[in-house]
Amino acid sequence: MNKVDLAFTPALQQAELIRRREVSPLELVEIYLERISSLNPQLGSYFTVMAQQAYDDAQAKTEILASSVETLRQSVSTLPPFFGVPISVKDLNSVVGVPCTYGHPALLNNIASYDEGVVTRIKQAGFVILGKTATSELGSFPYTEPTGFPPARNPWNLEYTAGGSSGGAAAAVAAGLCALAQASDGGGSIRGPAACCGLVGIKPSRGRVSHAPVGDRLSGIAMNGPIARTVADAAALLDVMSGYITGDPYWLPDPEPSFQAAAHRKPVNLRIAYSTSIPPLGEADANCKQGVLQTVKLLQELGHKVEEKCPDFSGLVEPFQVVWQTSVAAAGIPGEILQPMNRWLLERNGSAGEYLKAVYELQMVARQIVAFFDTVDVLVLPVYLHSPIRVGEWAHLSAEETFQNIVHWIAPCPVANATGQPAIALPVGFDQLGLPIGVQLIGKPAAEATLISLASQLEAANPWIEHRPSL
Repeated sequence: MNKVDLAFTPALQQAELIRRREVSPLELVEIYLERISSLNPQLGSYFTVMAQQAYDDAQAKTEILASSVETLRQSVSTLPPFFGVPISVKDLNSVVGVPCTYGHPALLNNIASYDEGVVTRIKQAGFVILGKTATSELGSFPYTEPTGFPPARNPWNLEYTAGGSSGGAAAAVAAGLCALAQASDGGGSIRGPAACCGLVGIKPSRGRVSHAPVGDRLSGIAMNGPIARTVADAAALLDVMSGYITGDPYWLPDPEPSFQAAAHRKPVNLRIAYSTSIPPLGEADANCKQGVLQTVKLLQELGHKVEEKCPDFSGLVEPFQVVWQTSVAAAGIPGEILQPMNRWLLERNGSAGEYLKAVYELQMVARQIVAFFDTVDVLVLPVYLHSPIRVGEWAHLSAEETFQNIVHWIAPCPVANATGQPAIALPVGFDQLGLPIGVQLIGKPAAEATLISLASQLEAANPWIEHRPSL
């Protein structure tokens, strides 16, 4: 297998190749570091490349595998599941000893003093961390163009965005600059970049992945999750990330069987609803609409019962915005050094009473939306309401115009954040510009396994793993 094929080999297969000693962790890391050196200047996918740390970790793991054959036979079954597989971490999450910028140049020397819980689990699973991927400023934008950093560009067409706020993570996976990626989603920040870049992205249920050792500042709307090339890889990384850590304010039990097992289990025939519009914010454009309709047709052919209907999302818009914009104030960065939209959001930030009122309203509307799933197993929606924008396309707009454009573009995503339900984004094809088209599946609370099984069935019927951007 050549270097390019290895770089695009699914992570689970890489782990198996390492266990069979057909490739070493050091070989994989060297391949990815070489690709990062060559392609990251074009893509802007990494803020920080942890080259020496990754090399040293991979060297140590390779030496373990170089033990005697007899010792290896005895110990290979006890190796962590992703021993030696390279991964990236989003630059909203702390990795000890490495800068954590939150997408702001003033924090370039903000060296993390601890590993976040999700990073600890990634290390325990045997991964080698290649670096910190690009994010929009404070994770506020659905495109990744923070001041002082190169924009994260779409590997399928460099004139277009890779999405946000996990744009760097998606660009890195799609371009073969890591095997898979940790990301986070507070309003579509996993699903949007996954859709822009032709990948699988899972926004887990509330309480599935711990925020330890820090607290949850946004009333449960934001979650860590995986971005990967295949459903099985994403499911396996979600297994790694999931689980209670002491002091979590809410949590879910570990799945039985695992999410990875769910990716290999055929789903029962499901009751599936779909919509191509998000009232009161509008209808999807032709590309995004076609992605939903194509998926619906395939679901019907697979034997699922499908009907066009959708819960009322109109009551979510205003309270979600109030809760979401408080993340800018919580960051504690002076408004005068923020990008214009974040500065505008900071100036609009209300009182604690207004925040709590918005949380109350959000929870009330969320109850009504979750009740819709009493008679439906899965809801199919577009990920965004229109295709990816060009890099810099909205740079000339006022802060308020930018915000309104964002609200309209990402309209299908925040519902799952508000309700705490799981959602998965899947690629379904390409538009006339060669950009990927994606859809999202939203499931019942805590029903990631159902979504993963269904997504795996769709993946088998419409395989996309052989598609690669022609960088």
